[in-house]
Amino acid sequence: MVDWTPICQSSAQGEGEDRLSMSTSDPRSGILYVTKECPEYTGEAGSFCTIASSNLDAIPIGSKVVYAKAATDDGGLDTDIVVNTPNGDTAHGHVVLDGATQTGTVTLAGGTGKLEKLAADLVVAPLAEPSYSWEGPYSY
Repeated sequence: MVDWTPICQSSAQGEGEDRLSMSTSDPRSGILYVTKECPEYTGEAGSFCTIASSNLDAIPIGSKVVYAKAATDDGGLDTDIVVNTPNGDTAHGHVVLDGATQTGTVTLAGGTGKLEKLAADLVVAPLAEPSYSWEGPYSY
C-alpha cells in the first residue's frame, strides 16, 4: 500500500456577512482555504491529518480530519471524513482523491455545533509533499 500522507489547505472569505466561527465578523459564505499536515496519517481507516491553517474560525488550526476507510493501493481515497474541532464541533464529508494525480474533491455537508449547516465543495490539490490544499466555496 502506498503511504499517502496528505496536508490540506482551506479558507473562507465573505463579503459583509457573518462568517462561520465564533467571530461575528466572519462571513456566512465565501471561499474556504485550509492546509493540513499528516505525520500521523498511516493510510489505514481511522487515521487522521491535522489542520495547519484555515481562514475559517469555525475550523481552527488543530482540528483533525479523520478518514473512515483506508487508502487504495495506489494512494487514492474514496471515503467519508469527519473534521473534529478542538471545541467539539464536527463537520461531515466525503473525499475522493485520485492516487496517480493526488487531486480530487472534498464535499462537506452538515455536522454539529457551529458546523451544523456547513456546506462546502472543495478542490484538493497537492502542495509540497506531503501537503495538500482544500479550496472552494462554502456556506452555512
